[in-house]
Amino acid sequence: MTVTEETAPASHYERIGGASSVKAAVELFYDKVLADPELAGYFTSVDMVGQRRHLALMLTVVLGGPNEYTGRGLAEAHQPLNITVEHYAKVGVHLTTTLTELGVPADIIADVQTVLGQVQDQVVASGNRSGV
Repeated sequence: MTVTEETAPASHYERIGGASSVKAAVELFYDKVLADPELAGYFTSVDMVGQRRHLALMLTVVLGGPNEYTGRGLAEAHQPLNITVEHYAKVGVHLTTTLTELGVPADIIADVQTVLGQVQDQVVASGNRSGV
């Protein structure tokens, strides 16, 4: 049997509802992050419209949707921010909570958490990785 578009398994991106669902997740996620006093400071001088767009494009890729991301790499964008392991973990909790609240299936959330683990060293500042 050959795999066609009709028989190919749906990507996580398609399963959650595509672009509109990713956009809803990004909006709710940043509402949570910006309301968190430990994390809000990272975004005081950030263009949040652009930031939300970047995250939506990156989340789309993580979920198996179309890759239209053309921004900086994770390390280039995050290393200057001196992000700690604790703050990275809090962001992960906010993302997991967001996806859970939006009814994203557990297997998709588990895959997103796996990706978060894989990219942690690109985001957390090199001086903040001890004891991990």
